[in-house]
Amino acid sequence: MLETEQISARYKGIDTWPSEEIALSFWEAQMRAITSVKPALPIIERAASAISQHLSHPKSRLVYVGAGASGLLAMQDAMEMTPTFGWPLERMVFLMAGGDQARLRPIGVSEDDQEAAKNDLKKHAISKHDVVIALAASGTTPYTVQFVNGAKSRDALVVSIANNPDVPLLAHADFAICLQSGAEVIAGSTRLNAGTAQKCALGILSSMMMMNRGHVVDGMMVSVTADNVKLDERAEKIVETIAGVNKEVASDAMGKAEGSVKKGVLIALGCGNENADDLLEQCNGNLRKAMSALE
Repeated sequence: MLETEQISARYKGIDTWPSEEIALSFWEAQMRAITSVKPALPIIERAASAISQHLSHPKSRLVYVGAGASGLLAMQDAMEMTPTFGWPLERMVFLMAGGDQARLRPIGVSEDDQEAAKNDLKKHAISKHDVVIALAASGTTPYTVQFVNGAKSRDALVVSIANNPDVPLLAHADFAICLQSGAEVIAGSTRLNAGTAQKCALGILSSMMMMNRGHVVDGMMVSVTADNVKLDERAEKIVETIAGVNKEVASDAMGKAEGSVKKGVLIALGCGNENADDLLEQCNGNLRKAMSALE
């Protein structure tokens, strides 16, 4: 039996326990789930490096794939790539068993639909330029496994994340990330331990691959999409901090940069508007390299 499906003797009678013991059991299980990510860190790091290099091709896309709770977690991580790191939406593909409807209501049978996976591969023309990040707690979900196998046959770079070892989803991936989060407090409810481990691993993976591409400087998101008051203030603070200028200079620089933090930093450091554009282009958008060149 899959580890994620096991009924643990540890929780026998849990529904009769005092509420404080129940809460503590859930917390302890979540902590174990986080711990399960540590052994996978080396392969997560290698995967992040490979992805960041793969995405250098102008036609490359990030393709997130999953079903059920894993699909929702994949979508959540994918949706953060544009506002946090400025990754172009046109270079993103969100795929979930059952399509858009499955994001609003459960469609369990869609997880078994291998033909749908084949159709999605064709519809989105998955190719060698793409990076596929696929999630399934069990590692056996037919839709997700079929998509991964098809993506591999098309020479895409595939990263698979599962919570059981020696499962089909991990078998043919370029980077197989196994998070052995163990039995759930509620047997088979993989939105809990497995979901927590997946969320943690995804956050590390996507943040590292974007950091490798120059979207983070000193722990700050220099490619942030500033489209509300809070984010406008954050963008100005980033310019103020990195450039070492006061708030007025940072605000003026951001105005000239038309919302681009990277350009705003260079302008605040004394670079002309057009020169800032040229410098960023020469450095492939990498702010740290552009700052070094400016010095």
